[in-house]
Amino acid sequence: MSESELIGRAQRGDSEAFCQLASRYQRRIYLLALHYCRDPHDAEDLSQEAWLKAYCNIAGFRGEASFYTWLRQITINTFLSHRRAVSMFGRKATRSETDGRETIEDLDALAVGQNRDAEKEMSDKILARKVMESLGELTAQQRLIFLLKHREGMTYEEIARSLDCSTGTVKKALFRAVSKLRKQLGVEAGAADCAPLAAGESC
Repeated sequence: MSESELIGRAQRGDSEAFCQLASRYQRRIYLLALHYCRDPHDAEDLSQEAWLKAYCNIAGFRGEASFYTWLRQITINTFLSHRRAVSMFGRKATRSETDGRETIEDLDALAVGQNRDAEKEMSDKILARKVMESLGELTAQQRLIFLLKHREGMTYEEIARSLDCSTGTVKKALFRAVSKLRKQLGVEAGAADCAPLAAGESC
């Protein structure tokens, strides 16, 4: 059954159709939550809350964007509504939280091509692990913006609309996030890297 057919049935109250939709994106939403809050239990709670909101609001989906884009915005809103819970987002992740196979494998899927040799693949895995550990040094906002840009592939403008802020705010937060990650990873900034930009400037 196509996604559009499943959406139509879910909008008519078919819970099984919604479950089939959820199965297609459940892992992706959970991993986004895990990378953001850096705790498996909190990530499960946040993703489940996002799915509940999606289920309750599926009738309002109009197809103006893809289903995943709509779902991702619900997930982002769920993150933002929990930002005041400083104790959840502010604590450091433990090694057991950052060394999970599914987290590393997910980053590998983005970074490692099928034709890479074993040595290169291992190098990428080590780098992916270091990046994941370093995300804990970012603020909640910086971490979210970094993930939306580099994991979700969203543009500055799309992120700004999702977070209801200016593109300048997004660029500044992303620059600071990347600078912190470089410092943690011991990577020098290149000459072509962008400096902090004012609103309206492009990279």
